[in-house]
Amino acid sequence: MLNLKRNLLSAALASAMFMVATHAQADAAAAPGPQSTDSAQNTDQSTQGKDGKKTDAKRGATKLQAVEVSGFISSLENSTAVKRNADSIVEAVSAEQIGKLPGVSIADTLGRLPGLAVQEVSGRPQVLTIHGLGPDFSTALVNGGQQVSTSNNRDVQFDQYPSSWFNTVVVHLSPQANLIGQGLAGTVDMQTIRPLEKDKAEAAVNARYIWDSQSQLSKGQGVSDKGYNLNGVWVNQFADHTVGVTLGVDFEKNPAQIQHQAPWGYPTDANGNAVVGGAKNYGISDTMKRNGLLATFQWQPNEHYTGTIDMTYTNFKEVQQAKGMEFPLLWSSAQLLPGSTVIPDPHVNGGGFVQSGTYSNVTPVIRNDYNATSARVYNFNWDNKFHFNDDWSADLVGNYSRATRDDINLESYSGTGFNKTGPTDTIGFTERNNGLLYLNPSYDYTQGVVLTDPQGWGGGNDVVQAGFINAPHTVDYLANLKLSVERDFASGPFSSLEFGVAHSERHKTYHIDQTFLTLGGGTISGGSAVTSAPYSGTACSPLAWMGISQQLCYDPLAMIANGTLVGVPTFGSNTGTPPDWKTQEKVLTPYFQFNLDTNLGNTVTLRGNFGVQMQHTSQSAEGERLAPGSTNTGNGITLIPVSGSTSYNKYLPSANLIFGFSSDDDLRVSAARTLARPRMDQMNASVSVNTNIQRLQSTDPNQSYFSASGGNPKLKPTMADNYNVSYEHYFSGDSSGFACNSADNKNSDLCRTGGGGYFAVSGYFIALHDYINPNSSFLYDFSSFLPFNLSPADLANLGTTLGTVSGPQNNGRGYVKGAQVTLNLPAGLITPALNGFGVNLTGNRTKSSLVYPGNPDPITVPGLSKWVANGTVYYQYAGFEARISDSYRSSFLGEVSGISATRILQTVGGGSTYDAQVSYTFDHGPLDGLTIIAQGSNLSNKVFTTYQNKDPRQIQTWERYGRRYEVGVSYKFK
Repeated sequence: MLNLKRNLLSAALASAMFMVATHAQADAAAAPGPQSTDSAQNTDQSTQGKDGKKTDAKRGATKLQAVEVSGFISSLENSTAVKRNADSIVEAVSAEQIGKLPGVSIADTLGRLPGLAVQEVSGRPQVLTIHGLGPDFSTALVNGGQQVSTSNNRDVQFDQYPSSWFNTVVVHLSPQANLIGQGLAGTVDMQTIRPLEKDKAEAAVNARYIWDSQSQLSKGQGVSDKGYNLNGVWVNQFADHTVGVTLGVDFEKNPAQIQHQAPWGYPTDANGNAVVGGAKNYGISDTMKRNGLLATFQWQPNEHYTGTIDMTYTNFKEVQQAKGMEFPLLWSSAQLLPGSTVIPDPHVNGGGFVQSGTYSNVTPVIRNDYNATSARVYNFNWDNKFHFNDDWSADLVGNYSRATRDDINLESYSGTGFNKTGPTDTIGFTERNNGLLYLNPSYDYTQGVVLTDPQGWGGGNDVVQAGFINAPHTVDYLANLKLSVERDFASGPFSSLEFGVAHSERHKTYHIDQTFLTLGGGTISGGSAVTSAPYSGTACSPLAWMGISQQLCYDPLAMIANGTLVGVPTFGSNTGTPPDWKTQEKVLTPYFQFNLDTNLGNTVTLRGNFGVQMQHTSQSAEGERLAPGSTNTGNGITLIPVSGSTSYNKYLPSANLIFGFSSDDDLRVSAARTLARPRMDQMNASVSVNTNIQRLQSTDPNQSYFSASGGNPKLKPTMADNYNVSYEHYFSGDSSGFACNSADNKNSDLCRTGGGGYFAVSGYFIALHDYINPNSSFLYDFSSFLPFNLSPADLANLGTTLGTVSGPQNNGRGYVKGAQVTLNLPAGLITPALNGFGVNLTGNRTKSSLVYPGNPDPITVPGLSKWVANGTVYYQYAGFEARISDSYRSSFLGEVSGISATRILQTVGGGSTYDAQVSYTFDHGPLDGLTIIAQGSNLSNKVFTTYQNKDPRQIQTWERYGRRYEVGVSYKFK
């Protein structure tokens, strides 16, 4: 059975080639397809033959052409054309007009496509899941060039790209051999405008004013509750249409107000009832500023050569003023008083859940924190297309992508006294139905408050810790060179053969500086540490939304500048593994691909492709570990460099077959082997040694004094066999189907024939193997690390020097399977009375199972929502547009920010998000080309939550962002 499963993919590919060999026949004189238009760059560039006329002449099925109209309907039209014309299974979104994708961002727009969902970070859509698999399993391209990431991993954060740059975004759900940089679950290719594919000069400017429904929660430098977006795109052609230029600018200031709550966890009280153990609470004012520049230069001196240079640059800066209070409760010296309200809790054996009660002896930590992120992303792409004759062509492409990022996560503490010596509080609490922890303190936190270490957190490091700074620095760059050659065939089942080779090299470095903030330095043991310092602040109310009236707020940066807070470097790290690392990858990818375009009998057409990639990868990583035999002296340890490397070969066959049963019906079948490379932090070569004095005398190596954790530089990719099938029916009808107006170009089949709506049902199965288990472990003898700060008496009582080392290994297996239904219906196809109305609906049901050795109980694949649904109802007539959209996803295991800028997994609560937009475009008179827009997002004011133990009441993160509103204008020059 195992061998049979492993051979399914090979059998599918063999069957495809056998079908072509036995059933394909020479092409009869087919009716020519529609002629190419100047806007044809909206079609999937990576799936077209070099000689479009030859390919279209062979193809019996109708090939839809892109249309240059404006508005949401035009976006649907062009997206449908891209989807139908593609030689694989794709989803796509096209700009409503030059410089304007539908939606508030790229991630928001992509999250509405079938099979995709979005996860928000700081109130903004940022990362994608495809077919239930998280951002680690997909990749991103710009004009076919692989992209780096501003995170400390591979996941591309889509808010680093201005949406105004892109004319079309194509999501490849099934790969093909000539797609370099493909992901396991999917590949997002963001495509900019090609100026020589326009028939005339074009330009547009867009301006938006942005505000949030919540008033500003925390004052301070760099933040606001108002914002803007101003962008413009200019396209022109010169020298008898042989030189083309596209220039774009984008300036954005995006505010967010975040009510943030992070309970510590839910221990059990004396009666066995789960109760909140503490909570960190902030009112956060967040402002993201991003400036972007785009330039494209195209030169086509003759029919034999086209050169294109793309350059993009973004400068991204995000600032957060985070002010609030942290309340240590049951996990502290606080006392839970009798009289609590307890409700039954099926998630706690024999116990309940404390819904409300009162804590006494509470010593809170007043927080005045500051977070800032600065990132820069550069892209350079040089594409050289050579058309030698009707049969031979070549493409030489070089691209370079680079990202740098610097973060400052600054914590600053104050309270009533040092190390729980000041006055304490008595606080009532209530767990509300929406997950909010509502508090009722009795102390006035605008009086008697000093800068200090209220909980004595720095005592273990012999300092008075009045704050802490994490300052990660990330550099990621990737260079890629690809040469491909294509041989076109005028007859026979194959339209062309493409073969080539690509080479890429990627380097990523992660470094973090960590600093204690003290009140002048000094040590506690030496008696030189200052334990508290008075300060003058301003009364503020960042936590009024959760019952806390006022506290004292101040600027921690000013405290550092005037010498009140003094930095003391840490000697290690408060993360589990020494945090500094470097990784390097070199990938050589030769490939070949046959492109199909033929007939099976007299009624069925067949197109598509099949081929193979071979990837040879060499990877290495560097890190640090504790020196064997070194001893801790005061606050110092000895770290030594450590490195590791490996290389491997992977073969990635793929096949995409598209059967056309009529001019309106396609059946798409694909099978492919895909891979997802290891996370960069999991390739970290560093190792951290940990000890637990409570287990000093244990003789069980699995529960011993010593343990360790680290990365694995020898990790290999997660592999998958990916199967997809999709049936698509494209509606046809009279020209009222999409309500095309007089300004529309009638060269579009969508406008001319009334097509453009479609119904699709699809299914997918992804068999995962060599899945990376992040918490695998093995036994190790730690005797070389002794005495490791143990006294002679402790050494005599040490039970064993054996312990476990935990780290990632390729030993998981599982699957993801699902089905989805899509309906894109212009209501005018039902009755002319509904001309201009339409719906775009999609629903996705996904199931997954993941099994690790030693744990037979399967878990859910991270990032997967069982249910995802999106719906849009729209109306467009005579320049007026209105639409409302709903995006829903059920709960899933997602990545959130953890301690010291690390990433951790938590269950993210599901729910719906509603957006709406109305606009009016003037198409004559002095205002011709002007569009007035009003838009609202997160109109449901959805609360973002994560929770533990499959219990939505045991909240780990609770955030509310408020509703976001925009008004603006857009002007297209004619």
